[in-house]
Amino acid sequence: MATTHTAAPEKTGMAAHLNNQFLTFFLAGEEYGVGILDVQEVKAWEGVTQIPNAPVHVKGVLDLRGTIVPIVDLRTRFGLPTQEYGITTVIIVLKLEQAGDTQVIGVVVDAVSDVMDVTENQIKDPPDFTGDSKTLFIKGLASLNNKLVILLNTDKLLSHGELGDLKAHAGSKH
Repeated sequence: MATTHTAAPEKTGMAAHLNNQFLTFFLAGEEYGVGILDVQEVKAWEGVTQIPNAPVHVKGVLDLRGTIVPIVDLRTRFGLPTQEYGITTVIIVLKLEQAGDTQVIGVVVDAVSDVMDVTENQIKDPPDFTGDSKTLFIKGLASLNNKLVILLNTDKLLSHGELGDLKAHAGSKH
């Protein structure tokens, strides 16, 4: 199940529609979503090459058609209990943009759920935890089908410094 987005839609209506779509997935029984335009592809879990001295949430790197991609375990990144990877475990390959810099990373999640349309009025602001930087990656909460989905701001999943560290670790595998 690989979905690849290579070019931005040419029609304004289509671009607006895609901006309202989120790929949803599960972590520790909770449903999360990332903007579909940030998703490069979804891959079944496969082993990675571990990098010495990498942060604990970095599982290693993967060679994705010639590009070395750091793989981040979102359970570990979010401080959730670890779980053994199973047949539903997947890697969502994301394109992150910060300060004009683009980085491709993979995030390990328990299972992919669906692609959902979310309108702006369905998105509620996340609770304010007194400016806690550990939750800045939460874009909002969407109420869909009588459940809350945590929408992530992928560009803030990792700090600019963490992205630089990932690049350095991934570069060491060339």
